[in-house]
Amino acid sequence: MKSKLVILSLVLAGLATAATAQTASRYYAESSKDNFFVSAGIGGQLIVKPNASDNGFTPVFNVSLGKLINPVWGVRFGASVGSQKMFSNIVFDADYNGPVVNEDAATEYKKTVGVLRVDGMFNLSNAIAGYNPDRKFEAYAFMGPALQLAKADIGGDDGMKALISGSLGLGAMYNVNSRWALNLEVRGEVAESAFGDYSETIANGLIGASIGATYYFGFGEKSAVADKGGKNFTKVSDEALLVAANGDIKKYKELLAAEQTKVVETQQALAAEKAKAPQVVEKIVEVPVAGPRAIFFQIGSAVIDGKGKVNIGLAADIMKATPEVKYIINGYADKATGSVKTNQRISEKRAKAVYDALIKAGVSESQIEWKGLGGQPNMWENSRALTRVVVIEKAN
Repeated sequence: MKSKLVILSLVLAGLATAATAQTASRYYAESSKDNFFVSAGIGGQLIVKPNASDNGFTPVFNVSLGKLINPVWGVRFGASVGSQKMFSNIVFDADYNGPVVNEDAATEYKKTVGVLRVDGMFNLSNAIAGYNPDRKFEAYAFMGPALQLAKADIGGDDGMKALISGSLGLGAMYNVNSRWALNLEVRGEVAESAFGDYSETIANGLIGASIGATYYFGFGEKSAVADKGGKNFTKVSDEALLVAANGDIKKYKELLAAEQTKVVETQQALAAEKAKAPQVVEKIVEVPVAGPRAIFFQIGSAVIDGKGKVNIGLAADIMKATPEVKYIINGYADKATGSVKTNQRISEKRAKAVYDALIKAGVSESQIEWKGLGGQPNMWENSRALTRVVVIEKAN
């Protein structure tokens, strides 16, 4: 009876998994070789400080190279060059004596400044409304540290200096097609002053705006196809999820039917025994054993989701009821994604995560062992997603 209840619970859990699979719609980067981009833009910037209303805009040109990690997050490395202009009442004489504050007139100072920066990018449209490969307009935010390179006059030394800065901003994008997009960005920045001792403050604020274009490219198989270039994100196949879920349901139904057959046979045997004279018989108890089961993972992840936790909990109940039965936990990874070393590590992390969850659920350490088997070719339904898995089996 207990094993029947367990199997029935597994059937219900499988039905819940199928329902979830029917409503799921997630995207991921199938290949690390895709979703790179290069951008270029031109714009203007303005130094902002209490008495800087007349500093005026100066031109700036920027380029960047980046990668989209997933539809929401990305990172880029950029460089820009432009001029900065500032009016200041501070002056020095020819021998660099000073500073002297000239209250009568402000002197205009102008410098060429280069900037190296790293930005983390967050796609607001995809985070709020979900990824849509056909979306034309998108909004995103970005922020990160930078180094300004300028000949700042500090203590009489006007050599090249590396000045620390940080910035954040907002951007709007119009996707012309799968490879090209037009961008408008507004950035606010706080940086050590490139004018050194001639500046009335240690740091200056900068406000800038630029327009430009972005080209998306990659080195994976899809990027070689003209209509599949640019952003390449793969939708988690609802069909693949349903195939896996329905496969579990079918297996559990077969186990339940087998249990029902055993019950009928047992009842018939008992009826036959009752018809005989009383005799001493040996009682045989059938011990339930947890059959093979699979816990699936997202690409690059060893985090167990809700469906996996249900599977692990049900397996743990059977394992604790049969402490004499040993089990092996095998972790796998998708061979087509990542290096051999990376796949070995992630397969071990997945197996260890399931092992730890079973121990936490009360299973004895002496009853289970785990190992990672690294990257494997497609194991079921010719699907990479179904190869990112941990399989619990009875040990030989």
